[in-house]
Amino acid sequence: MFHHVKELQFNARVSGPDPRFASMLLEQFGGANGELAAAMQYFLQSFGVRQSHPDKYDMLMDIANEELSHLEIVGATITMLLEGVNAELQEVADKTGWMSMVNSKGDKEEMFQQAMTNPQFLPITGGGPAFTSSQGVPWSAAYIHANGDLTVDLRTDLAAESRAKIVYERLLQFTDDPYVRESLIFLMTREIAHYKMFESALESIEHNFPPGVRQGDPHYTHEYFNLSNGASARGPWNEGSGTWSEGEWNYVEDPVKHVVETQGMTTNHPIKGTSKTVEEVEKTNRELGEKRSKKIKAAVGTGENQWSSYPQKEVASPKTVQKLKADGKNS
Repeated sequence: MFHHVKELQFNARVSGPDPRFASMLLEQFGGANGELAAAMQYFLQSFGVRQSHPDKYDMLMDIANEELSHLEIVGATITMLLEGVNAELQEVADKTGWMSMVNSKGDKEEMFQQAMTNPQFLPITGGGPAFTSSQGVPWSAAYIHANGDLTVDLRTDLAAESRAKIVYERLLQFTDDPYVRESLIFLMTREIAHYKMFESALESIEHNFPPGVRQGDPHYTHEYFNLSNGASARGPWNEGSGTWSEGEWNYVEDPVKHVVETQGMTTNHPIKGTSKTVEEVEKTNRELGEKRSKKIKAAVGTGENQWSSYPQKEVASPKTVQKLKADGKNS
């Protein structure tokens, strides 16, 4: 159940109208890296973990709701930056105020350029935000990523917060309004906070690397191919142990020769860089797969189910709570 609190999370303010920057700020309202996309992504991801990871469900829903509050801040700021537009668009007499900028054909073209190639923004919205990017591209569900595996989704969320943060950082370079800058800095900072939340949540999942369940084939996991000519850069991404928990990189200096000699890496291709064997990897695959499956089945099960209890006093779903109580009685 959603409940709207009329006070904004952060007090959005502007010093005065600025239609040009209002158009740019649309990127964080209806753009691919904007607040609506983030809110819908975390909201969608939360459904799949309601019973299997109720603690992560709680986090995703909290952050999704905060992103909606940020959408409200951005929308309010855009509207205030377009102050007076709606009233002046109602005028059938001579244009006044900022509308005087579009009296001539040349002035109209200049205004369109200032609107950052989104000339439909002002005449269609009439002074409010729209679910489009700063280029006028309509918001799309194609922006949303939910893969049904928490170790994958949380990495997607880390990337989403990173992209949103850098957009705010760059938007700050296009406005001198101290009030608008305050809001942008707040929103940018919350992206940093969300990043740390997702990072911590990922770290709390045992066996979170590699993403998903299956481990990589040890024949290829630790190999780095030098696929460029000239001077070659070396670093923790291709030499030493890097960030591996065990093993080290095997640097293939001549990939062409290597591929030919190993018949396309199918024969005479020994495991290098790691002590893991194919058998050990397969065993890990089975054990981790069974563990993940068992956890989900134990939480979800079959038969009657319900999403909430009234009041909802437990983080876990009602079905999980009932099952734990039943198991406790039977033990």
